[in-house]
Amino acid sequence: MSQKSDYVDETEIDASLDDLPDDDTIDETVANLEANGFEVVVVDSPEAALETIQSHIPPAASVMNGHSTTLEEVGFIEYLSEGDHEWESLPDQVWSIDDDDERQTARRESQTADYFLGGINAIARTGELVAADRSGSRIGAYPFAASNVVIVSGVNKIVDDLNAALDRLESVAYPLENERAKDAYGVESAIAKQLIFRQELEEGRTTVVLVRDQLGY
Repeated sequence: MSQKSDYVDETEIDASLDDLPDDDTIDETVANLEANGFEVVVVDSPEAALETIQSHIPPAASVMNGHSTTLEEVGFIEYLSEGDHEWESLPDQVWSIDDDDERQTARRESQTADYFLGGINAIARTGELVAADRSGSRIGAYPFAASNVVIVSGVNKIVDDLNAALDRLESVAYPLENERAKDAYGVESAIAKQLIFRQELEEGRTTVVLVRDQLGY
């Protein structure tokens, strides 16, 4: 399990795009996200974020996640694998497959999970979400594939507008993720596949859980 603190002290980032916003900025962001069709839940702690996730996903649902330091920090990754729940944990199924081709096929199929959880790299105060992957294994589910999406984010990812959100992706999220990828996988990361999530048109499909804390990349 990786933590932001593992890399932030040794990585050059634009710290001005990783600050905690004031309450008025959070309120305005929530209002604009909701106007763009996203459900939003604001919580005060990582523990409350996990409780929100637990209450949001019904029993017997198939659940998949993309890599997310934030999900690790709120305790979801450990809970999905080892916790007392009635969900179908797709990551456990996927990573138990030894054959590379079969595992890759299972990863693709898991994008259509009943609930797909992940983080986000930036949130514009104007109501857009920005994320990128090297492989696309996370952002592939967000626009359409998964039946329901739950995005968990610290409020430190809120920035003024879409341009600043794209800047945050480049100057905060990528440098930190690159260090993590080199440590975890022995390869550099890349902003290879990028998503600007402007609106959710299916009512109730995508929920953003905003944590009043400085979490994730």
